[in-house]
Amino acid sequence: MVCMPNTDPLLRRSGGFTLVAAMVFGLIGCAGDAPRQPQRTPESIQSDIQALIPARVAQRAAWAVDLQLVFAGLKLDPSTENVCAVLAITEQESTFNPDPPVPNLAKVARDEMLRRADDLGVPELAVNLALKLRSPDGRSYDDRLQAVKTERELSLMYEQFIDEVPLGQRLFANWNPVRTGGPMQVSIAFAEAHVRAKPYPFPAQDSIRHEVFTRRGGLYFGTAHLLGYATSAYGTAMIYRFADFNAGRYASRNAAFQQALAVASGRPLDLDGDLVVSASTPPGQTEMAARSLGAALGMDDRTIRRELERSDSEDFDRSPLQAKVFALAEARSGQAQARAVLPRIVLKSPKITRRLTTEWFARRVDERYRRCRASDAG
Repeated sequence: MVCMPNTDPLLRRSGGFTLVAAMVFGLIGCAGDAPRQPQRTPESIQSDIQALIPARVAQRAAWAVDLQLVFAGLKLDPSTENVCAVLAITEQESTFNPDPPVPNLAKVARDEMLRRADDLGVPELAVNLALKLRSPDGRSYDDRLQAVKTERELSLMYEQFIDEVPLGQRLFANWNPVRTGGPMQVSIAFAEAHVRAKPYPFPAQDSIRHEVFTRRGGLYFGTAHLLGYATSAYGTAMIYRFADFNAGRYASRNAAFQQALAVASGRPLDLDGDLVVSASTPPGQTEMAARSLGAALGMDDRTIRRELERSDSEDFDRSPLQAKVFALAEARSGQAQARAVLPRIVLKSPKITRRLTTEWFARRVDERYRRCRASDAG
């Protein structure tokens, strides 16, 4: 488009100043009408995503198609940064396997079932007898349990188990030992909660639990967990989202609040990102530290509790409690306080056989993320 100043004859007759002003504003208007960047097609996005996936990955094109659909379904920008973040988590958690094998899964699952049974006063003998029953494929549930290699296999076996054995739904319904799944190892509870808030945009299998174990479903819920929330604390630093993926949304922001609260109150605190404990238990150490500053904060215990309960949402970014605690910490320390820190959490899971932490996880994923970004720059 050729941009020309406004030279309407009526304006020209109204004087030199008006003519100059019209020309200036006409040019400004023209600048605003500059052609927009052409929108990327799904095919071009898929091509860009595929280029970021490591060459060793099987079915790279299929992964790229699913991931493009996932970003479209979640209405998230398929930028290099966002795509590399998802790919880094996927590589860390499953090396791009929608249903990755888990070492010693049969033993882990049996031990977990017996532990939960013991917690509820169900004798081990009752569990073992139930597992001896024959399943629909002709094998006993015990035989099937010994043969499982992946969480999807275990979850399917368990669902049949509780449907078939006497009193199965009553005794075992909530004991499914599989709580994460798919290529990003996303929480099944998160996926089920997500679809209650936002409909799943793809044709689903018979349950959201089953959908998590598919490539597209696992990517969808994992990407939603990783990128589908906002906070002003992280800026462009993805490492805090990686920590949150492991420890829970906003954990890095909340750990920074705990660090500032420790400075302001003089009380040592665990930087775990968990600001409140159940209402049925005594207040936790974070809440007690905040209460100790009640006079300085101008807040009573009830107000402090109410503000801390906002810590599982973006809303806590605007909390007067957070602002006042940071102001106190910075005044007492004489230096700025970080708005995001990596939570200090030791990871505990039946599948984990060595000492790992949330910080270790976040830094490992961040290394993969940076390699992905570098490959795009190259």
